[in-house]
Amino acid sequence: MAYEFITYEKKERVAWITINRPEVMNALHPPANLELSAAWDDFAADPECWVAILTGAGEKAFSAGNDLKYTAQHGTKGITLGSGGFGGITARFDLAKPTIAAVNGFALGGGFELALACDLIVAAEHARFGLPEPRVGLAALAGGVHRLPRHIPLKLAMGMLLTGKQVTAAEAHAMGLVNEVVPAADLTGAAARWAATILECSPTSVRATKQAAMDGLGLPLQEAMSRSYPLIGALFQSEDMMEGVVAFTQKRKPQWKGR
Repeated sequence: MAYEFITYEKKERVAWITINRPEVMNALHPPANLELSAAWDDFAADPECWVAILTGAGEKAFSAGNDLKYTAQHGTKGITLGSGGFGGITARFDLAKPTIAAVNGFALGGGFELALACDLIVAAEHARFGLPEPRVGLAALAGGVHRLPRHIPLKLAMGMLLTGKQVTAAEAHAMGLVNEVVPAADLTGAAARWAATILECSPTSVRATKQAAMDGLGLPLQEAMSRSYPLIGALFQSEDMMEGVVAFTQKRKPQWKGR
């Protein structure tokens, strides 16, 4: 597929997805949403690609969310997001592969929701996060109103949700929203470093771990621990599990196959 509003590259088992509309702070209109959805579909289906990094073009914004100017001009008739949700990721609950948001500037509204939908967030020092939807008569319904209270203490989440207040990268890190804050020039390298560290682990183990953690998140502890998770079952039948054991006994680096 040819992409106009994003770039999609694969390097050493890592998929790099970049929203490429810097002239509108990487806001998403329907064509951009469709391209992102296609890229996420491809990443999910590619057995050779094990980690994805999502970022935005330029230095000003990761994404300003929904392109409200486009909506004002064209209306909402006929707009569909697909099963993956906004940006192809906010409702993609079956994606067991790990995802990293490299937030290179403003992550507002739907842009913040894209980052929240990722497993890890690495942010540039000048990045800012917020859900300003109530300030324009909307609500953060692409996961923001539900994910934010699950990621940080309730009072902090409600303080952001009910006021539309923005927080800095440092504040987001202190809240536990962001894994690491780095200078803007180091953002790509930091995201790649996180991906490389994940790739040191068995991809079958990583996927099984993510599935169990996310699917068990809303369950009582006893139920979560006793529940059967498909990828956990597959893990114990995998070549990677045996490779890990053998490599450990032979004191060598394991050669993961992803199966």
